[in-house]
Amino acid sequence: MIWKIIVGPKAGVTDARGNRVQKDISEHLGIELESVRTHDVYTVDATLTEADIERAAQGPFSDPVIQDVAVNQPLTNDYDMLIEVGFRPGVTDNTGRTAKEAIQYLVDRPFSSEEGVYTSTQYLFKGLHDKIIAEQIAADLLANGLIQRWTILAKGESEPPVDAAAIPRVVGRVSAEVRRIDLNVSDDALLQISRDGMLALTLEEMHTIRDHFADPQVIAQRRQCGLAAQVTDVELEALAQTWSEHCKHKIFSARVFYEDDQGKQEQIDSLFKTFIVGATREVRKNLGEKDFCLSVFKDNAGVIEFNDDWSLVFKVETHNSPSALDPYGGALTGIVGVNRDGMGTGMGARLIFNTDVFCFASPFYDQPLPPRLLHPRRIFEGVVEGVEHGGNKSGIPTINGSIQFDERFAGKPLVYCGTAALMPRLLHGQPCHEKKVHVGDHIVMTGGRIGKDGIHGATFSSEELHAGSPVTAVQIGDPITQRKMFDFLLLARDRGLYHSITDNGAGGLSSSVGEMAEDTGGFELHLDRAPLKYQGLRPWEILISEAQERMTLAVPADNLDAFIALATEMDVEATDLGVFTDSGYFHCLYQGRTVCCLAMDFIHAGLPQMQLPAKWTPPPLSEPVIAAAPDYSLMLEQLLGRLNICSKESVVRRYDHEVQAGTVVKPLTGVANDGPSDAAVFRPLLDSFEGVVVAHGICPSYSDIDTYHMMACAIDEGLRNYVATGGNIEHVAGLDNFCWCDPVLSEKTPDGPYKAAQLVRANQALYDYCVAFGVPLISGKDSMKNDYQIGDRKISIPPTVLFSVIGKIADVRQAVTMDVKKPGDLVYLLGRTEDELGGSEYYAQLGHLGANVPKVDATVALQRYRTLNRAQQQGLVASCHDLSDGGLAVALAESAFAGGFGIDIDLTRVDAPSGLRGDQLLFSESQSRLLVTVHPHHQKTFEGLFQGQSCALIGRVVEPPELNVYAGGDDVLIQAPLDRLKNAWQATLKEM
Repeated sequence: MIWKIIVGPKAGVTDARGNRVQKDISEHLGIELESVRTHDVYTVDATLTEADIERAAQGPFSDPVIQDVAVNQPLTNDYDMLIEVGFRPGVTDNTGRTAKEAIQYLVDRPFSSEEGVYTSTQYLFKGLHDKIIAEQIAADLLANGLIQRWTILAKGESEPPVDAAAIPRVVGRVSAEVRRIDLNVSDDALLQISRDGMLALTLEEMHTIRDHFADPQVIAQRRQCGLAAQVTDVELEALAQTWSEHCKHKIFSARVFYEDDQGKQEQIDSLFKTFIVGATREVRKNLGEKDFCLSVFKDNAGVIEFNDDWSLVFKVETHNSPSALDPYGGALTGIVGVNRDGMGTGMGARLIFNTDVFCFASPFYDQPLPPRLLHPRRIFEGVVEGVEHGGNKSGIPTINGSIQFDERFAGKPLVYCGTAALMPRLLHGQPCHEKKVHVGDHIVMTGGRIGKDGIHGATFSSEELHAGSPVTAVQIGDPITQRKMFDFLLLARDRGLYHSITDNGAGGLSSSVGEMAEDTGGFELHLDRAPLKYQGLRPWEILISEAQERMTLAVPADNLDAFIALATEMDVEATDLGVFTDSGYFHCLYQGRTVCCLAMDFIHAGLPQMQLPAKWTPPPLSEPVIAAAPDYSLMLEQLLGRLNICSKESVVRRYDHEVQAGTVVKPLTGVANDGPSDAAVFRPLLDSFEGVVVAHGICPSYSDIDTYHMMACAIDEGLRNYVATGGNIEHVAGLDNFCWCDPVLSEKTPDGPYKAAQLVRANQALYDYCVAFGVPLISGKDSMKNDYQIGDRKISIPPTVLFSVIGKIADVRQAVTMDVKKPGDLVYLLGRTEDELGGSEYYAQLGHLGANVPKVDATVALQRYRTLNRAQQQGLVASCHDLSDGGLAVALAESAFAGGFGIDIDLTRVDAPSGLRGDQLLFSESQSRLLVTVHPHHQKTFEGLFQGQSCALIGRVVEPPELNVYAGGDDVLIQAPLDRLKNAWQATLKEM
């Protein structure tokens, strides 16, 4: 029988969720309603008694003190319109899964594969009478039509009877159907096969596949496996996944034909190998015996030394495309997915903290949206909530991040999620960061089950967002299931029960098993053994589904029983799917019949190298003419309120940064704990004062002038934030995350060579500055199709690189925060200020771009950072804050109101070329600069350390809570109370 349990707040109990929905409808849609109430609905499809259902309804499903319950009848008829929103068939329903587990505990029996619990939410409106408006509310605010369905009932209309039609389950029998695909067709037909299958394969790649299967030797080998000459859908899907831009990084591996603006031409054989691997190789050579890198570019995450007993793991991923379709599910999957990267590195690691960086269009966007795009505010709120739920429910603190805004991110948001982890240096006498699959090891999958969610995720993420982007690409993660799996796997690791482990990320089993099998040269995988969420998946869907919470392990035969037993004991599903071999083949079977038999060397090395033209032509830009000096106090307030500068406290407070009790410098700091920290400091071992420092740099606005300097500035900003907080510049590693618009020349991308040249220049800068700063790159990721195109409308993101840094502080008690500490302290500006306002927030406020993009002098900056480290270690620095968006004026305001004391500044003391205007001195975004306060007692020692460097004493911390900036003598440029500046900084996103 099918039961419908409805749970809602008692009369008189505040419905906070309903109130929020009512407010959002008013703010976003301009529709005023009398009230909104909400109910939770559980549709139970199981063989249960009425008593069983009553126990569930009155037990785990409701709180009898504040909630009422009804079974198979309405909870109330007191509404004018009702909208019920639930998931579409096949979409992960975490609450439903948990509800099913609760009933299983109650009745003391497991549900059959045909039984389940499905959740939905009822919204009951008073003051809403028009179904057309109700449809608008459902489609534009309450639901995402890609993954959710809804029903609308007016008052007086009875709900349909509870029957099988109301169940959003996936129906269908187990399908062993395997299609054979004829590739001996025209070029147009080949491309149509790619498009229809969401394969994202080019014509050249389709030709390569066709030619491979026409080879007589391949045909003969296939006959031995019981396969015809024609490729199966399982094989074609596996190739498309493995060869996707998302997995194979075809653009970064391409042969690039680059021409600069002077006409000089060169061929670059792989941007990745030339600039990223090349930089790290050079840095490690220069470090010599001081090289602290342990594992780079060959695992799910990078690994560096932390101390003699422990290693530090770090990875940052992007989840842009899924977040554009379903912000909540896409972002949640982003954070739990990168958690698996950290856990699946080496032999496994304990997760210690998360980071996140988001890039959105303005949440106040008021222009008509192109088809299929969600409003930026909806994306903002969904992404923030998704990462919040993924991290908080996993018990992992989120300690560092930022949000960038640009209207071009309306086409596709950027969602960067990072995770750090700790692993022992040695495990069972071997380095824990090393792992190797052995021939004969069993292929074991643990964690969640396989469903249709995430099918074609890898190929979908390899294309721009378009009208055919599939709902099946979106996954919804379950952090609770994943956390149970992690606890189990760490215990299995410590017992030595497996040889290797990796994440079931992009491409699912196809990716994880295929990559692990490179150790042995082959595998035999039985797809019909895989546990499914529901019946009806085809073999190829089982192979490439990216359904979440899954890891793949290589378990030796002698340990298989013990591994499965431990999993059962800890309530984690573990399934033996096959064996790793040395056959040389990517071999999949279904019900004993071969459905895929691909040569390992073809699937992993058969992809033809992309040829990419790139030509750099600097954009014709000039500096704007500033007619008159602005009201500097007013301008500072306006800058503090800009989206890229203003407080993000309303977002930060939603994340738990205290869990695990190791966070020393938190995302917000100062006398009221609401000032913006430059970096985070974390103490992973509570019996030691050794700490980890994590920071980042990101500045996409500079890309509109020159991506070379954008990249240089992002590197410098990350290091500047890191050092400002006390991070050791001699023990720091970097991660590069490229998010780019399509740089491949085509009919729809005629400016491909320019965008490719922008990519080349960014990589050149990455090499130049990582080598100059001595920063090895240990991991990274690229996302190369961040465009929207439907019809003639194309929106491309600005070329964006997130440069994350992670390293060590020897003693967390020496960490420094950005807030001023004491009246009388001296204020120093480290670094020279230049006329570098191109791409600045000041110019953007005035409606200009400019031409003078900030440039980084790495030699000077590195000397400054090393000296600052010495000053911090000697206890000379009271506060330190980096100068970035908004320049000196913004840094002064933030340091002052975070500390609660005023600052008096003489602008004539700033180290700068003569003749700079006041706005140039105040708002220039010249790099490598830091604002430092020092107790007068330490003045001589501090200045002695910086002798010969740019170190200007520009003012003093004062008791009155006011920022005063003078241009010499009594010439006041800024005179502003701190509460007014702080209010301007906090107001913009306060209600988000």
